[in-house]
Amino acid sequence: MINESPVVVPDSYNNISETLDTADKILTDAVDNSSTLFHTLVVSLFDGKKVSSRVMVLREFDLKKRIMRFHTDHRAEKIQYISNQSSVSVLGYDPALKVQLKLHGNIDVHYDDEITQMAWEGSSNRSKKCYTVKGGSSKQIKEPSDYDIQEFEPESGYKNFSVLIFSFNSLEYLYLKRSGHRRAIHKWDDEYNCSWLVP
Repeated sequence: MINESPVVVPDSYNNISETLDTADKILTDAVDNSSTLFHTLVVSLFDGKKVSSRVMVLREFDLKKRIMRFHTDHRAEKIQYISNQSSVSVLGYDPALKVQLKLHGNIDVHYDDEITQMAWEGSSNRSKKCYTVKGGSSKQIKEPSDYDIQEFEPESGYKNFSVLIFSFNSLEYLYLKRSGHRRAIHKWDDEYNCSWLVP
């Protein structure tokens, strides 16, 4: 698959607001553009003893609301991790764009509510198929072929479907360029503030 993004990254940054504008364009495009590496992001949780990371598909990004949406199997271990510790880091990098984005915040689990219903209705049958597998994600098994999905009823997977809403309070933008790297941090604490960082 060719990694392609229609987002044009500025050759240089004269104003820190340009880094947030570019991050917005990159992540907004990544929701529907499966050929960009920002479509699949690394989500890191803390399981109580160690950091646990996985690659997840970005389903929604809204800078104004400061949220990202991901879909997952409600039977997955990560659901328990989140219920114990909701602090999360999300990371993406695209060498073609020479951009790394790192976000921090908290994540909430939604199960069988209005949010999950809307997300489920907007999902393709191919996506719904993943949630019809018996047993649940990451369960230890003896024979993998016993869990291959042959015939399936798409709507039967809804009972295993969850939506994760990640609310971020910081976004770090790193642009790697031989002539001069740029790193900026954008934070939303009591009020919005931003600053340049040493790359």
